[in-house]
Amino acid sequence: MKQVTLNIADSKFKAFLEFIKTLDYVKVEDEEATAIQELQSSLNQVKLMQEGKLPKQSAQDFLNEL
Repeated sequence: MKQVTLNIADSKFKAFLEFIKTLDYVKVEDEEATAIQELQSSLNQVKLMQEGKLPKQSAQDFLNEL
């Protein structure tokens, strides 16, 4: 599967998005839903760390990963 990035004027975006959703060979991912899922996952990890069920990472280890 190929991926394309497009820059579309804000005023035309909604109409363009509705059009491409009608094409059966195009998959449109909902970025907002994906972002919410990732945020929920991160919050769950923090909760598990606070409960001691998941090991915490030191700041130094975090910086070493970068």
